[in-house]
Amino acid sequence: MWLNNARYGWYPYVALTVFLLGSLLRFDHSQYTWRTGSSQLLRRRQLLWGSNLFHVGILAIFAGHLVGLLTPIAIFEALGVSHTFKQLLAMIFGGVAGVACWIGIALLAHRRLFDVRIRATSSFGDIAILLLLWVQLTLGLLTIPISAQHLDGTEMVKFMNWAQGIVTLHPDAALIADVSPIFKLHLFIGMTIFLVFPFTRLVHVWSAPIWYLGRTGYQVVRTRRPTVMSHAVSGDD
Repeated sequence: MWLNNARYGWYPYVALTVFLLGSLLRFDHSQYTWRTGSSQLLRRRQLLWGSNLFHVGILAIFAGHLVGLLTPIAIFEALGVSHTFKQLLAMIFGGVAGVACWIGIALLAHRRLFDVRIRATSSFGDIAILLLLWVQLTLGLLTIPISAQHLDGTEMVKFMNWAQGIVTLHPDAALIADVSPIFKLHLFIGMTIFLVFPFTRLVHVWSAPIWYLGRTGYQVVRTRRPTVMSHAVSGDD
């Protein structure tokens, strides 16, 4: 019981604190390391497929977890969304996004591990975070068959109440004490990813140029040809 409370009652706050403060401190003190370390000039085609599948999949998974876990149950009930329907939606939507992301990250990991030039420029952290994400995705996909055995949604409600308790500062680790070990390991590694986030290339997520979507008009690069260039072209000295 004590170990369960430590992992799922206290550890989430440790992970989230390091996640937020660590990101802030790294941005404030080590801005030159705030990058993805792109290797797009090498094996570009494999990078294109892997990166696109990974990013589309991970964004869909993150959005699904955010909405699915943190939306109050009363809102789903007011909308007439049953626990069974929500469970099936999570399995189908999460399964498709998870497979896409899993394939994407497998391509990225293969590229980074087996291309001699890329591996030579990769740090331990680069490889470790890829493998950690791959393990997490694998565990997430393994939870689908288990969820299929609980289509009444009771297991999902446990996770919703646990996650919302963490956010509202009313943690109750006992809520998930009896769930499958695969779910528990999935949660633990998920929190660990938040813990190591500030020390990896994942920090570039904070710099995603989402504001570009709201831009209006065009960016002016230059309004006219430089005078010096005009003289050179015309032959004037």
